[in-house]
Amino acid sequence: MSGRFAPSPTSDLHLGNLRTALLAWLFARSTGRKFLIRIEDLDQVRVAAAAGVAERQLADLTALGIDHDGEVVRQSERLALYEAALGTLETYECYCSRQDIAESAQAPHGDGYRPYPGTCRDLSEDERAVRRARRPAAQRVRAGGVSWTVTDGLYGQVTGVVDDFVLRRGDGTYAYNLAVVVDDGEQRVDQVVRGDDLLSSAPRQAWLARRLGLAQPVYAHVPLAVNRDGRRLAKRDGAVTLADLAAEGVTPDEVLARIATSLGLAGPHERISTAVFLERFDPAALPRDPWVV
Repeated sequence: MSGRFAPSPTSDLHLGNLRTALLAWLFARSTGRKFLIRIEDLDQVRVAAAAGVAERQLADLTALGIDHDGEVVRQSERLALYEAALGTLETYECYCSRQDIAESAQAPHGDGYRPYPGTCRDLSEDERAVRRARRPAAQRVRAGGVSWTVTDGLYGQVTGVVDDFVLRRGDGTYAYNLAVVVDDGEQRVDQVVRGDDLLSSAPRQAWLARRLGLAQPVYAHVPLAVNRDGRRLAKRDGAVTLADLAAEGVTPDEVLARIATSLGLAGPHERISTAVFLERFDPAALPRDPWVV
């Protein structure tokens, strides 16, 4: 039994990311689970443009006292696992661009995800050959719009429609929705704690886990950190990373105290360690609203 934190190494962790990492650690440790770190570095173009980020992310977690079990796993070293899983699923080639899908009648989810309208699902082999000559094909799973329910520690029972989502992109990169399910299954992750912007993806990932013969995890989608305009916190919002704050004289202990206060686990300016965090942690008492930084 394990929980995990799985950052993408494309930018330094900001306060919202660090808060989510700490919550994932708290959920795991408070339930006797191992806590794993996985680097989601499948998009090598973006990773290459952000050299050294993964190492800084790991250093920031250590600075806050967030420990982990076992070695850090990198998705870029696990491609054979994704290929093997893909080979067991019923899939079809898709030649639609993002613009094609955006112009479809399907309304986007709250996280911006647009369900696939099935444009390429039933093409003939001759039609595929014509489209294949024009653009590389992505690979989509044939889900058929099944309804699937997951259990979330904060949101309760969450049901969603599973569309024919992408498993491998046209450039050959394995998609997040495939890799994360395969990794969680292979690493025996049965508790997934992450930002609530990913809530709508949980039903399709849980459905895929079942299709692959893997256990369906329990979830806890926690509120995001946002700026004063209510937008998700980002680098443009100023001193929001550990390095930025350190440059202004803010220590990791003070950052931890700030996060603790946002979660109702400490009074204003009270300094507490991760050990005290763990003693006070009560999932039922967590705030349900975004943290305005």
